[in-house]
Amino acid sequence: MPNRALPLATKIFEGYLTYIETFNTYTRLAPLYFAQRNWQATQLNHRQRLRLYKDLLFQLVKVFQEILGTDSTNREIWKLIRKEYQEMIRERPDVELAETFFNSVFRKTFPNNPLDEELMYVMEGYNSCEIRENSDLLLTYPASMGLENIIRQILEDFDFGVPFMDKEQDVQFLVKGVKDVILTRYQVEVGTKTQLLKPVFYRNKAAYLIGRTYVGKKWMPFIIPILNGPKGIYVDTLIFDPNLMSHLFSFTRSYFMVEAEVPSQIVGFLYSVISHKKIHELYNAIGFNKHGKTLFYRDFLHHLAHSSDQFVVAPGIKGMVMTVFTLPSLNIVFKLIKDHFEPPKNMTRQEVREKYKLVSLHDRVGRMADTHEFEYFRIPLHRVSPELMKELRNTTNSLLRVVGDQLIIKHLYTERRMIPLNIFLETCSTREGLKVIEDYGRAILQLAQANIFPGDMMTKNFGLTRQKRVIFYDYDEIELLEDMNFREKPKPETYEQIYAAEPWYEIGKHDVFPEDFKRWMIGRADLKPHFLSYHRDLFDAAFWKGIQKRIQDGELIHAIPYPEEIRFRPGEPD
Repeated sequence: MPNRALPLATKIFEGYLTYIETFNTYTRLAPLYFAQRNWQATQLNHRQRLRLYKDLLFQLVKVFQEILGTDSTNREIWKLIRKEYQEMIRERPDVELAETFFNSVFRKTFPNNPLDEELMYVMEGYNSCEIRENSDLLLTYPASMGLENIIRQILEDFDFGVPFMDKEQDVQFLVKGVKDVILTRYQVEVGTKTQLLKPVFYRNKAAYLIGRTYVGKKWMPFIIPILNGPKGIYVDTLIFDPNLMSHLFSFTRSYFMVEAEVPSQIVGFLYSVISHKKIHELYNAIGFNKHGKTLFYRDFLHHLAHSSDQFVVAPGIKGMVMTVFTLPSLNIVFKLIKDHFEPPKNMTRQEVREKYKLVSLHDRVGRMADTHEFEYFRIPLHRVSPELMKELRNTTNSLLRVVGDQLIIKHLYTERRMIPLNIFLETCSTREGLKVIEDYGRAILQLAQANIFPGDMMTKNFGLTRQKRVIFYDYDEIELLEDMNFREKPKPETYEQIYAAEPWYEIGKHDVFPEDFKRWMIGRADLKPHFLSYHRDLFDAAFWKGIQKRIQDGELIHAIPYPEEIRFRPGEPD
């Protein structure tokens, strides 16, 4: 049996090496495409990297199933495989990712995806994210260099292979930004220094430098976004606001392309500058979402062990496609696809899964929630409220199995819990409501510019983050915007047409009449007039067709992930 375990462990290790080497190859293309302003290649490269893990895993699991056959459930073999594999990965700088890869192979090969401490890395895996002060990861600039010299040196040290549009003006913008925000509050003293991560973070049309300054006996983080416009690269702004920094790393945004030879150190640095983000969220942000899922599950198990409340049906209007529940003490919702859909929904469970897959591979532009997909998810039975169990039995019974004291759910998605927009609008003040409905319209617009048509745009399908940002989270009706047919309603010409109980004109599957949105998008009398005026373009078919044409012409419409008013050159083309 030991002789059999070594080649199997080797196959997993070789599979992991293929994954991480290919992942890094895709990542290293990001600066090249940024320099070339090749935005179509940028998007394709991002999608290919997202697909990589599952594609390689599928091939490897198929081989394992063929080799092991009925021994797929042989615990002794798996113990030996894990032991051999552990020796292979022990000294790797990315050992935590290698552990997660092993878990994936095991759970996909072993029937019913057991969660087994002896056979996989459940809680005891590598989990260190320390920063090594003298590592090759950082560039350090002592305050003795002088502010302007530090700024010049930073712009010199990061070579994007493209000339600056106006480097001198960028220097002065950055100097002013530091003076206005830092030097008005803190004095430079012995020990003051600035550090930047050497790896550059790329996403869509932007590159980001991540740094921190030690001043006033604490670290002050900052981010420098850089864009590559028709006239060359330029510094777009300087971000100190922790809320804006957090938003750049939000669960609603696509993953960054950033070289990470030692991922845990990159995450450690990020955690030092965005400390209210969880470690699993930061792994997600740099593209290692499978390991992020592992860490999320460890956090979940830890939370279960240190809490006592029960899982309950999530507040809000019940969906026709998904059953949603939550644990009040945890900011997560759990979403299951129902066994049967209520009319007028007529899709299949697989079609719903395809919609979620589309979102996972798409640019979420800060307006769609990231999800983790789980199979055979375990919850202690005594933590499931009677009302929730009844709801699950009535709507998702085929996904449930009870084994001992555990409820096992065959398939579910997890998502960050948000305040449903319809519930927020029921009780908020007029002032709060006006601000939020403006963002609701912006969310729809930015999704459209990212080639996503939400389908059902009712407020119950949107939620609010802690920063009151509007996020779309109901994906069963989304379509690519380029596939839709935006129309104006034909004008009735006869008595029969005017008083027809049903539309007298033909309506195709993908036909959309934006003027109809006015009737149901916002109901409150004190908010609706402002919404109709502020977002009047949303009700114009020609407006939607204009966005559609830009997408069909191959344009990548960049959603700037921070306010336009903080840009150094507002309106500058990217």
